[in-house]
Formats: sequence, structure tokens, C-alpha cells
Amino acid sequence: MRLLTAALALSRNNLPKPASVLVSSCRTCSSGITPNERIRNIGISAHIDSGKTTLTERVLYYTGRIAEMHEVRGKDGVGAVMDSMELERQRGITIQSAATYTMWKQHNINIIDTPGHVDFTIEVERSLRVLDGAVLVLCAVGGVQCQTLTVNRQMKRYGVPHLTFINKLDRMGANPARALQQLRTKLNHNTAFVNIPIGLEGNLRGIIDLIEERSIYFEGPCGQNIHFDEIPAEMRTEAAERRQELVECVANADETLGEIFLEERVPTVDDLKAAIRRTTIQRSFSPVLVGSALKNKGVQPLLDAVLDYLPNPSEVNNYAILNDEESSNSSKVLMDSTRDATKPYVGLAFKLEAGRFGQLTYVRVYQGCLKKGEYIYNTRTGKRVRVQRLVCLHADQMEDVEEVYAGDICALFGIDCASGDTFTARTSANLSMESIHVPDPVISMAIKPANKNDTDKFSKGISRFTREDPTFRVHFDTESKETIISGMGELHLEIYSQRMEREYNCSCVMGKPKVAFRETVTSPVPFDFTHKKQSGGSGQYGKVVGVLEPLDPENYTKVEFEDQTIGTNIPKQFVPAVEKGFRDACEKGPLTGHKISGIRFVLEDGAHHMVDSNEISFIRAGEGAMKEAMENANAVILEPIMSVEIVAPNEFQGAVIAGVNRRHGVITGQDGAEGYFTLYADIPLNDMFGYSTELRSCTEGKGEYTMEYSRYQPCLPSVQEELVNKYLEATGQLPAKKGKWKN
Repeated sequence: MRLLTAALALSRNNLPKPASVLVSSCRTCSSGITPNERIRNIGISAHIDSGKTTLTERVLYYTGRIAEMHEVRGKDGVGAVMDSMELERQRGITIQSAATYTMWKQHNINIIDTPGHVDFTIEVERSLRVLDGAVLVLCAVGGVQCQTLTVNRQMKRYGVPHLTFINKLDRMGANPARALQQLRTKLNHNTAFVNIPIGLEGNLRGIIDLIEERSIYFEGPCGQNIHFDEIPAEMRTEAAERRQELVECVANADETLGEIFLEERVPTVDDLKAAIRRTTIQRSFSPVLVGSALKNKGVQPLLDAVLDYLPNPSEVNNYAILNDEESSNSSKVLMDSTRDATKPYVGLAFKLEAGRFGQLTYVRVYQGCLKKGEYIYNTRTGKRVRVQRLVCLHADQMEDVEEVYAGDICALFGIDCASGDTFTARTSANLSMESIHVPDPVISMAIKPANKNDTDKFSKGISRFTREDPTFRVHFDTESKETIISGMGELHLEIYSQRMEREYNCSCVMGKPKVAFRETVTSPVPFDFTHKKQSGGSGQYGKVVGVLEPLDPENYTKVEFEDQTIGTNIPKQFVPAVEKGFRDACEKGPLTGHKISGIRFVLEDGAHHMVDSNEISFIRAGEGAMKEAMENANAVILEPIMSVEIVAPNEFQGAVIAGVNRRHGVITGQDGAEGYFTLYADIPLNDMFGYSTELRSCTEGKGEYTMEYSRYQPCLPSVQEELVNKYLEATGQLPAKKGKWKN
């Protein structure tokens, strides 16, 4: 019914005939089984602010899926359909990838709109894993930007064929030719224009289709009336040159067209289209289309190109891994994409979301058929679950369906699973679809609920977010007693903190996490300690004599105990008690209250009393000896040193090295390849906070780094003094400095 009302509304908007035919044809397709040739699964991905969501909005409008268009941060305050989260509408950015489906020329197109920020890169990763094709959107002014490189790497990883759409031709300084050049030099794509613009910036009038050799104009208030015409006289030479260039680029990658080209015949329109389709699916060529989504130009030719050049589910080979329990090796099984119930069902859960009705699981069906009410098995856990409700998605609205077939993207309700789980129709099938690549987190912060009473809401929210997002990690640091969250960037963690407040009504306080410092001694210290306590009845007595020695730098995290006593001055049954006392005393150091490590406690001699000596006496003696030794020793604070690897383009080398030096880093090595350099450095963890943001800003977002723990080493005297003073102030042994309270 909803589709019919949309159709009536559209036909009133004086739409041309094809569109109204298209809407009515929706019903015939959805009732029968749509064949594979008439299905496309595509994703729209690009750099931040290239116009992905605006483009999706236009696509939905022209295909009759929505009755009116709204802008991403429009004056009417409605916001785009795909940005269904309130935070997305407020900030004008996409945070979660949203799925929808639509019909165009009797083809069913499943579309996933993905975010552009590097912080939400997992959303793009998950979407590309399950899609057959993609549209890479470029800004005509910015060209190839840093996130475009990341998206391109992801497409390469999953072998996804793609079209390129150069958007924002109406902006000042738009230069599609430069963007095309960058595609060739920076991304090494074999690529050429399939259509070119008539006019640029303010006087963008239409586009020229180089394959059909005609001009296309978009008329009407929303550009829905398409008007074909001859190529304007002043553009003919350029159009001929660009068409020749297109034929050459495709001929280089396709043998059939190459033969026609070498025989100097002119390829027909059908020859050229077939060749572009073959080469696009093989990823040896990428057609480039142009337009401006905001000004409603060039969207319909893009939709036609999706049908003409991107693969349908049967043209992409998807493999599942057969995990054989008897043998350690695993073999690959090709999935059968025919749309019927002959083969057993196989699907991949690629995204989780907590909706109003419980957990929503997005599933891509790779083989067979899934009906409502059937039982399916989770191959990771081996659990059997029932499909209670099966829906197709349109942003945050759902439409119930009875069955889905191979090639469809749908969602299931109330199924407990993790992101990347494989579902099959029977237990014996030990299949798992290849898992999704999850990048490591780059930034960590401490988080706690602002109000102590909100702990339940806090833990509920945190557990839901970690299930939904594999790049969002949480652990409880037992040493500092803090909850530490890690993610892909500051924006990523900030968004989660805001979602916690909005969705769970639990405001959170975020701060810099505490660093696990250690304390140690620099030279051996002798000790001689007697613990005496007299009370009514038997008292306590224990005496220990020995030396406290520092360990080698590579053993700075260890604590060792050595028993060198001879004879029975300390009975052997009390030696473990001395060790326990010593280890208990290591939990809190005298300088800053951090753990003591990197020391060896050598027990040389002692004394005991026949009646008063017992286990507790020697535990106390061990503790007291340790404290006495630490007070007499020259103690230093150790800090964790991270080995950091930074990759950035060569032109930012100076800025990156200066940033490392500013953070007290020691550069250990460097190498370079293909315009990028890699810098290896050792930097104290205490100085690494906020580095990801600084690195992104000083390298225009193109630099990235990874760090891992390397070792502990004594910190600088100035840092040690600052830490000791902070500890004394916090424990009230030193008056807080004046003027501090203003902060």
C-alpha cells in the first residue's frame, strides 16, 4: 500500500511515463522471485563530505522510493532519510551505515550508504564485505583524498568492482579532469570518462553521454524530466577525443574490444557497453561518471550505469571456508547463487544494531533460501535459533517479508550472535564465510558514569556497543581501577559517549587513562628487620636479614624472591610467609603509590622464637623489611615505552619527526617506498595521548600509526618530580599549589 500511495504522489508531480511504470512494476517483482540478473547489491563510499548521503537521497527519490527530498543539514530540519539517528542529523555526518532497497527499470537495487570518517572505517569494511559492487564518490574540488585511499584499499581487499562518480561539479573550483588524473596516479586505476559535463560550477547545464553520443539535460523542479539532444557544437571535438580515450582504455584491458580496435573498426554501442561491463567486473577498468547530486544532475545515468556495468550476485564468486575437525587444513567451497531452495541456506551476519524491538541482525544470504519460522544454526556457537521475523530495510523503517533468497540483504530479529557469524541450515555444515578484517584501535580513554547510580545503564550500553562495533573495545584496568575504552579516533569515542547519554540517559565523564608506572631501586640495599608484638598469651616474633637488588632492564616488570638461608634460623615452613609479605608490600610503592617491580628480594638470615613465631609474624616481617629497604634506597619511577611505527607521505616527513621529538621520542629507524615513508620510534606512553589527532592534522589525514608495548625504562627526572608532587597533593601530604583551584 505504501508503495502505491508513493506512486500516486509521484504521478501527481507530473513525472514522465517511465518512472510511473517503474513504480507499478515494483509489485510484480516483489511477489514472484526476482531473477539474479535483475538484482544489484551496491555500496556508496567515499571521503568525508563528498556527498554520499545526498546522492542516496536522490537515487531513492528518482526511483520512487520516497515522495520528497531533504538535505543532509537542510533548512527544513528534516534531514536525509538515510541519516536516521538523531546525532547524525544534528552533526550532518553519517555514523552508521544504513541499508535500503529500491527498484529502477525493473531491477531490484540494495543500497548501503556508508560513513566517510576514518573513525567509522569498520562500517565501510563490513558493508564492502557483503556487497557485489560499489560506487566510489569523489568531490570534483578535493579529488582523491585520504579516506578515498582507505576505501580503495578496502575495495581491493575484498575484490569489489566499482564505478566512480565525480560529484559536486557545481562547486567553485570543480575540476573533474584533475580528479580523473589523481585516480590514475594515486590509486593506479585504469579509468576514463563515460560521460562529461556541459559547463562547470555555476553554469552546469547537463552532461554528454560518450557511449550513446548524445547530450542529456535534467529539467523540472527536481531534475526528474530527462531530455535527450544532440551534442552541442562547441563540445563535439572534446567529446570525440574523450570517447576515443575511453575506447583505448577499455581496449587495453579487454581482448574482444582490443581486436575490434586493432582492426580499426568502430565499436558499436553494445560492443562498448559489453566490454566495459566485462572489464569492470574483472576490476581491470573503472568507468567514471560525473554530476551534481545537490543540483539533481547526472543521477539517473549513474543508476543506468549501475545496472549496465556492476555485477549481479551470480557474477561474483563467494567462497565459504569448510572447517574440517579431523584435519587441520581448511578447504574453500564455492557458494551457489541460484535463487531457489535446492541448496542449503548459508548467510553471514555482517552488522548488529539494537533497535526498538531488540537486536537487529543484518544478514547477506549467499546460498539457498530462508523462510520465516525456520530454524538456522550459528556455526561459531553451534546453537539453533528460530527465525521469528524477517524484514527488508529502508533506513530505520522495516517491511516484513516471508522469504529471502541468495543475493538478498535482509535483517533478522531477536537472534543472539556476534558480528561476522555464519548461519547455515543444518548443523553438519561446518562452513564459515571469510571473516571481516577488523583494524586495531588507535586511541584509548578512561570513562565512567557521572552518576554512581547509573552503573547498570552504563554497563548495558557498553556491552551493546561492543557487540555492535568490533573496533570499539572495552577492558577494566585492575591496576588503576578504571574502565578503559579504545576506538578508532577521538570522534569515535566521543560519539559513543554522546549515544550513551541520548539512548541510555547516562551521562559519562571521559578522561585521559592512567598510565601503569612502576617503581624500582637503582642499587642494592641491605635490610635487617625485626617484627615484635607482645600481647596476652603468645605474641608475634620474626626477624629477616638480607639484601634488595635491582634486576636487569629487560626484567623490569618482574619481582623475584630468592632464599639463601642456611640452617634453621628461619624454619623452612615460614619462608613462603616472608615471600608473601614481600609481594604484598610490592603492590604500593613509597613514591607515587604504583607497583614496585624490577627487584629481587634475597633472604640471607633471620631469627625465630619457639613460641611466638608463626606465619603472620613472618608475613609482617617481610612487609616491614621491604618498606624499610625502599625508604633507604634510591628509588626511581619506570614508565612504559611504546615502539611506534608511523606511515605518512614523504612531504610531511619534517612535521612528523618534529612531533616525535616534541614527545620525547627516540627515532630508531626509517625506510620509504612509493612516496610514503615509515618511521620507527620509541616514545613514552605518557606522551602518546592525543597523538592520533595531531598526526592526522599535520599530515592532512593521510598519516597513520600503530604502537605496541616495548619495555619499561626510568623516566626523566622532571617527569618523576611532577608525578611525586601530584601523588603527595592527592594524598594530602603536600598542600595543593595556589592558583590550582581555578582550573
